[in-house]
Amino acid sequence: MTTPPPAPFALARYREGDSVRLGLVAGDRIRPLGEAELGAANINDFLADPDWSRLQTEAEETDAAWRPLNEVTLTAPVEPRQVLQAGANYRTHVVQLIMAGLTKGGESDLSPDEVRAKAEKIMDARAASGRPFIFLGLAQCVVGDDVPLELPAYSDTHDWELELAVVIGREAFRVSPERALDHVAGYTIVNDITTRDRVFPPDVGDIGADWFRSKNAPGFLPTGPYLVPAPFVDPGDLSVRLELNGEVMQDATTAELVFDVPTLISAASQTLPLLPGDLLLTGSPAGNGQHWKRFLRDGDVMTGTIRGLGTQVVRCVTAPRHGADAPTREPVS
Repeated sequence: MTTPPPAPFALARYREGDSVRLGLVAGDRIRPLGEAELGAANINDFLADPDWSRLQTEAEETDAAWRPLNEVTLTAPVEPRQVLQAGANYRTHVVQLIMAGLTKGGESDLSPDEVRAKAEKIMDARAASGRPFIFLGLAQCVVGDDVPLELPAYSDTHDWELELAVVIGREAFRVSPERALDHVAGYTIVNDITTRDRVFPPDVGDIGADWFRSKNAPGFLPTGPYLVPAPFVDPGDLSVRLELNGEVMQDATTAELVFDVPTLISAASQTLPLLPGDLLLTGSPAGNGQHWKRFLRDGDVMTGTIRGLGTQVVRCVTAPRHGADAPTREPVS
């Protein structure tokens, strides 16, 4: 059953035959939004200068265009041209990672309390630097939760990372933190899937992380189901909760962000313009599979909820082996 967002209205995209239509969600109903109703040629043109009062009027209409929300199949509510991702941005999560690194192989001479204190000190220095860690994802990985998540056969370490995602409105280029929220159209949910054993592959030595291969398999950015307008969302204190087969794995709030939404937008915009409809992922809290030592498997169901933004349900299936993923035959002796 599709759960509607609590906001007075939200945007969604839904399947109609072989095409995808933009829709307006109000309560448990949805209606199509064409160019006439939207006042723009497409969703990104609308987000460049969103007229929410116009959509409020549409949400109050009582004509026959409405359909029950449960009668349609929702897909990703956005069509970004760019996806920017903030890494290591929840304090508890990063402290756990640092502590694991400090005690790797049982080699640390420090007590558990000393290890935690050292990790906390590293995080304090990171927060004081004022410099978020941001990298790029691929927009073609953005899908709705109507698409099963295919787990590539080349690894058994595919992991979840539920995140609050900012949807850019008016183009943002070299904006200050104080003006950053003026460039936000709304918010949505993204589960940033990561193949852990490809983040730091052993064959590249100290060159660095391989974000391309570890995060950009098809469907690795399940998004939505709704785009909730910015006026209805306070990004500073939203609960972020992921359940795996009904068991809680991540449970935090965005109040734990090391760098808040305005800081992230400002930092990202210093390098390149953020365009209408682009996604900026804000980082994932503690509790991913690497922490639990349990990665995604065929048949798993991830239920991700962010307060005010709805719930996405992602079903995992094992992708067929082919090409370079297929097992190789040992030579005959």
